[in-house]
Amino acid sequence: MKIKKSMIVFVFLLLFLIGCAQTNSNTAIASSSTAPVIDRIQQRGTLVVGMTGNMPPLNMTSKAGELIGYEVDLARAMAKAMGVKAKLAVMPFAELLPALQTGKIDLIVSNMTITPGRNMKVAFVGPYFTSGKAFLTKRKTIALAEEAADIDAKNTKLVALKGSTSQAFVETAIPDATLITARDYDAAVKMVLEDKVHAMVADYPICVVSVFRYPAQGLLSVVTTLTYEPIGVGVPADDPLLVNWVENFLGIAEGTGLLEELRRRWLLNADWLQRLP
Repeated sequence: MKIKKSMIVFVFLLLFLIGCAQTNSNTAIASSSTAPVIDRIQQRGTLVVGMTGNMPPLNMTSKAGELIGYEVDLARAMAKAMGVKAKLAVMPFAELLPALQTGKIDLIVSNMTITPGRNMKVAFVGPYFTSGKAFLTKRKTIALAEEAADIDAKNTKLVALKGSTSQAFVETAIPDATLITARDYDAAVKMVLEDKVHAMVADYPICVVSVFRYPAQGLLSVVTTLTYEPIGVGVPADDPLLVNWVENFLGIAEGTGLLEELRRRWLLNADWLQRLP
């Protein structure tokens, strides 16, 4: 009889513990956040934004080593709206998406074109800016090319940023040309200046800015862009609340004139060129 009573007590205790475990599990699931990245940002008090730091006029590094540009101001405005500090993480363009996917950064704000392939990996909000591909060159015939086919030849050497849509554009639209990829735009522009390539393929603002930065080098660029490039904010795919927050922020920034102010400051004004090395 004592054994039966002990067994009853044991079974009761076991059922009680199982019930507690299930309750705790359900509570944990219910209390788990649907905004993990926003929680992470608020807990540490900083918004970590990834960018390359060498895509003028959107993001660039001054003589003093300070990050400046359209996207730098935009990133800082986003952090201010969140009530946290902005931390700008500079890295090569090809490392931005992996950094966002692994949580090393919270957002990408770095002249990144919204493409179906990228959008399969992370979320995008925008565009907050539109661009297009152009050529930076010393050769007038290339600069005035209206179609990629005009320079599609094996003896044409082109440089593009590694991992960019410019690289994809050359590989698709100019397959016969010799393509060289560069780690950053400074290296790519240098190859054009040193005549190691015939042209750099990049978004047209970068090409135009390079012409103004090196006025004595005989650089040329197209005015009409060859493609349509919608530039957006890269957002982690697992935080719908953050996606919604960025959508609303950009909508408010457009409606209140903030984006227009940034366009005037960085795209329609070249005073900042004096601050570049």
